[in-house]
Order: sequence, then structure tokens, then C-alpha cells
Amino acid sequence: MKNSATADNRHLLRASSGELKALKRNGMIDRLFERSTLFFALVVLVLLGSIMASLVMSGWPALSTLGLDFFTTDRWAANVEKFGALPAIYGTIVTSVVAVVIAVPVSLGIAIFLTEQCPMVLRRPLGTTVELLAGVPSIIYGMWGVEVLAPFLQSYFPTIFPAGTGLATAGLILAVMIIPFITAITRDVMLTVPSMMRESAYGLGCTTWEVVRSVVFPSVRGGMVGGVILGLGRALGETMAVTFVIGNNLFFSPTLTGQGTSIAALIANQFPEADGLQRSALLALGLMLFVITFIVLAIARYMLNRIERRAP
Repeated sequence: MKNSATADNRHLLRASSGELKALKRNGMIDRLFERSTLFFALVVLVLLGSIMASLVMSGWPALSTLGLDFFTTDRWAANVEKFGALPAIYGTIVTSVVAVVIAVPVSLGIAIFLTEQCPMVLRRPLGTTVELLAGVPSIIYGMWGVEVLAPFLQSYFPTIFPAGTGLATAGLILAVMIIPFITAITRDVMLTVPSMMRESAYGLGCTTWEVVRSVVFPSVRGGMVGGVILGLGRALGETMAVTFVIGNNLFFSPTLTGQGTSIAALIANQFPEADGLQRSALLALGLMLFVITFIVLAIARYMLNRIERRAP
């Protein structure tokens, strides 16, 4: 009996020792996992800070030399070293606004049809098609715009689009590009609404529009705003597609359908051959685009926080 009790005690001691070792090993793994994820997060912050610092340092010669004239001058002429960012800033804002104004209602309409009214046999093929459109390279959209869309607008709307290309044309191309992004995100968040909520609303006699407006949209408005901001972020920084159809006019003209330029298009056109003050001015434009994008994302985050606080 005594030997049996001693053996049992030894077995319990070995088991306790094994469990203790397992706990220590799991603790080490958890600490390693925590530190590795912290490292990855810090890498992102370091990259963001290094990009910001490099743009500031590279663009500072132009900013210090030109001063406020860099932001207010309405002409960009490298041959006489006159660098005014106003035409590019105006073109970037106008094309992005046109794209969002066109893309948002179209995207919402497609998402509503896919989630609420589309037959089941077509829902998956149409949804896959929308996702595939998001993967089309931007240069393809630009080639289609300059070969098909611009001649079409010039032929059928010559009074509005005398040259075919211009700010509005670039906005249309951007709208086509960001529609798949906004549609896919909106559709996915709308699918998260429980079917019981829809069925309850239909049981009360609500129409499809009333269900979408009063049940679905209030539940997913945060995700919808996020999708719109994601599309706007791509529109702000798009380069190749805009370069093809915007007209690349370096003089400021407060027009909607006339030719102009954008920050991304101007950098893409001139950066390979730029040097000296011109190169610094282009990098300062890149800094401005970086800041504009950051401000847009900050506003989006603020709006999402307000929406979440108001949600019941």
C-alpha cells in the first residue's frame, strides 16, 4: 500500500511538472506572438513616418523657394521654373468629386439589386463579375477612355465636350473604376443584416424600398461610408487612367468639362525627366496628395465614429 501511494505521488508530481512546463511554454509563445504583432504594427508606423519625412525633406527646397506662390499660382511651366500647384489641386478635387457623385448612387443601386431583388441563379455570377471589374488594371480603363469614351463624348456632345478629353471625362473613368469597390463592400455589409429583420419588416407590410431604407441602411451605414471613402481614396491617387483622358493642360481653368491635370497625372508625366527645383516641386505635390488623402481618411474615421455613437 505504501509503495502504491508513493508511486501515485510520483505520478502526480510528474504530471504537475509537465503541466507547469506546458504553461511556461504557452506563456512564452503568447509573449512571442504579442511582441511580433507589436513589431509589425510599429513597422507600419515607421514606414508611414519615413515616407512622410522623405517627402517633406525632398519637397522642402521647392516649398521654401516658392512659398505660398506654390499653392496659389495658376501655371506650371518647368522651362521658366514656374511651379504652381493650383491646376493640379483643382483637377484632383474635381475629378474625385465627379467620380464619387456618379459612382455612389450607381453602386448602391447595384448592391441593393444583388442583395434584395436579384434571382438566386444570377446573384453569384453578377457578384463575381463586379468583383472581377475591380481587378482590371487601371491602364486598361485609360485606354478604353481615350479610344472609346472620349470620341463618343466628342461626337455626340460636342458643345459640352469639345475635345472629348477633360476633367469630366477623367471623372467618368474614375467612377467606372471605383464602382466595383463600393459595390462589393456595400453588398457584403448588407448581407450581414439578419434575414429575420427583413422578414419582420415584410410581415408588417413594408415595401422593398421601405425595408432597404428603414432596416438595411441604418444597420450598415458605417460600412457603406467606409466603402465610399475607400473608393474616394483610389480616385484621389489614380494615375494612368487619368493621364490618358484628362488632357494634361497645365494652366488653371475653373471648368468642369475642359482639359486640365491632376497631381498624380502631373507627377507621372514629368517626374522621369525632372531634376533640381522641378523634381523638388513634384515631390512637394506628392506630399500634398499624401496630406489630402490623410485628411480624407481622418474625416471618414470621424464620420464613422459619429455614426457608431448614434447607433442604438
